[in-house]
Amino acid sequence: MARTSLRTKVGAVAATGVMALGTGVLAASPAHAEWRAPIHGCNSGEVCIYPTDANGNATWNGDRPSNRYTRWGGHALYNQENWHYVVNNQTDRWTGSLCWDSAGDNCENYRIPPGVTYLVNLTPFNSIRLDTP
Repeated sequence: MARTSLRTKVGAVAATGVMALGTGVLAASPAHAEWRAPIHGCNSGEVCIYPTDANGNATWNGDRPSNRYTRWGGHALYNQENWHYVVNNQTDRWTGSLCWDSAGDNCENYRIPPGVTYLVNLTPFNSIRLDTP
């Protein structure tokens, strides 16, 4: 009969516990993510800005947004002047906000709910911020 050291037995028990824990984590069901149909080329999970035409008027640009945002936080806006369509096609109640400063702060009263399109003059805004609920 072979003798097994205490160290080997403790190691085997610990490894079994880690494997069982890992199996439990892998077996957990994933979080349900909402899906939205594309809106003028703005895919599910995106906030999109569309360009202006030569006269500074908003255009859908053949359903091709000029800017797409998918990650939370502030995003500086560059060369976004005059009237634009801004589409929030985010999922899971994420909002988009137009902000006065370039870091995604000072955004009150300019929140865009999911599934909503705004026609807005972007000239005074310097950033857009995506927020989780």
